[in-house]
Amino acid sequence: MRIHKEGYFIILGALIFLDIINIGLFFYAPRMVFWVFAIISFVLFVLIVQFFRNPIREISNQDDSIIYAPADGKIVVIEEAFEDEYFKQKRIQLSIFMSPLNVHVNRNPISGVISYVKYHAGRYLVAWHPKSSTENERTTIVINNGKEEVLMRQIAGALARRIVCYAEKNQEVIQGEDVGFIKFGSRVDVFLPLDADIQVAIGDKSIGNKTILAKLKK
Repeated sequence: MRIHKEGYFIILGALIFLDIINIGLFFYAPRMVFWVFAIISFVLFVLIVQFFRNPIREISNQDDSIIYAPADGKIVVIEEAFEDEYFKQKRIQLSIFMSPLNVHVNRNPISGVISYVKYHAGRYLVAWHPKSSTENERTTIVINNGKEEVLMRQIAGALARRIVCYAEKNQEVIQGEDVGFIKFGSRVDVFLPLDADIQVAIGDKSIGNKTILAKLKK
């Protein structure tokens, strides 16, 4: 299993911290206490490691008219919404809720050039709250494929307190490559043209680089 680079120091720190406690308990605590905490430590460590997993998912058919899911999770919103940060007009909004058990890597939904990137400090409402898209800590990224622009927004949730974004303005990006990471529960919004052909429904599970969210008009 491949581990995302954002998890290296956290995993190492957790391993050292838990080892120190377990060594102390081994020498100074009753055996029952030691074994109970050792089991708890193992489960906790496995959960931390799986959170930072980064599965290799190649896109076999790269096509800028196809919008691939930028994240693993569950489709919680599909609706027309006024996007007031960049487009200043109505778009189709698709939102993916990422639980702490999901892969938390964020990927480019299309290839193109980054035309806009902006980080916003904000609140930490639960990620499925309707106002989390505009009030929570978030980073907005817009990719121009030469014909259309697609907006992707990384949103922190009640548990996610750090958004990592690698995108830079005028950078050329490739569909499916890593664009960022959100730590411990979060949400990703995608804003598409109104004539996009939506391929998913509310409640569907999404798999980054595998699930087709929509098809753009060619």
